[in-house]
Amino acid sequence: MEGQTNFTMRIHVDTLKKLRYVAKYDSRSASGQIMYLIHQCIREFEEEQGKIDLSDND
Repeated sequence: MEGQTNFTMRIHVDTLKKLRYVAKYDSRSASGQIMYLIHQCIREFEEEQGKIDLSDND
Protein backbone atom coordinates (compact mmCIF):
# COMPACT_ATOMS: atom_id res chain seq x y z
CA MET A 1 0.00 0.00 0.00
CA GLU A 2 2.74 2.44 -0.91
CA GLY A 3 1.46 6.01 -1.06
CA GLN A 4 -1.56 5.21 1.10
CA THR A 5 -2.27 5.63 4.78
CA ASN A 6 -5.00 4.69 7.20
CA PHE A 7 -7.38 7.34 8.47
CA THR A 8 -9.75 6.86 11.39
CA MET A 9 -12.86 8.93 11.93
CA ARG A 10 -15.94 8.88 14.11
CA ILE A 11 -19.32 8.83 12.42
CA HIS A 12 -22.84 8.59 13.78
CA VAL A 13 -24.28 5.11 13.27
CA ASP A 14 -27.29 6.38 11.27
CA THR A 15 -25.02 8.43 9.02
CA LEU A 16 -22.87 5.36 8.35
CA LYS A 17 -25.95 3.28 7.53
CA LYS A 18 -27.10 5.93 5.05
CA LEU A 19 -23.61 6.16 3.54
CA ARG A 20 -23.55 2.39 3.06
CA TYR A 21 -26.99 2.56 1.42
CA VAL A 22 -25.81 5.22 -1.05
CA ALA A 23 -22.55 3.34 -1.66
CA LYS A 24 -24.40 0.12 -2.40
CA TYR A 25 -26.72 1.98 -4.80
CA ASP A 26 -23.61 3.20 -6.67
CA SER A 27 -21.97 -0.28 -6.50
CA ARG A 28 -19.26 0.94 -4.13
CA SER A 29 -18.09 -0.01 -0.67
CA ALA A 30 -18.46 2.56 2.09
CA SER A 31 -14.72 3.21 1.85
CA GLY A 32 -14.98 3.55 -1.93
CA GLN A 33 -17.86 6.01 -1.54
CA ILE A 34 -15.85 8.10 0.91
CA MET A 35 -12.89 8.17 -1.51
CA TYR A 36 -15.23 9.17 -4.35
CA LEU A 37 -16.61 12.04 -2.27
CA ILE A 38 -13.14 13.18 -1.20
CA HIS A 39 -11.92 13.21 -4.82
CA GLN A 40 -15.05 15.08 -5.89
CA CYS A 41 -14.46 17.69 -3.17
CA ILE A 42 -10.83 18.16 -4.18
CA ARG A 43 -11.73 18.39 -7.88
CA GLU A 44 -14.38 21.07 -7.20
CA PHE A 45 -11.99 23.01 -4.95
CA GLU A 46 -9.23 22.98 -7.55
CA GLU A 47 -11.65 24.07 -10.29
CA GLU A 48 -12.58 27.12 -8.21
CA GLN A 49 -9.29 27.90 -6.45
CA GLY A 50 -6.61 26.38 -8.69
CA LYS A 51 -4.38 23.35 -8.37
CA ILE A 52 -3.27 22.54 -4.84
CA ASP A 53 0.51 22.73 -4.51
CA LEU A 54 1.61 19.91 -2.21
CA SER A 55 5.26 20.99 -2.13
CA ASP A 56 4.50 23.48 0.67
CA ASN A 57 2.46 21.02 2.79
CA ASP A 58 3.40 18.08 4.97
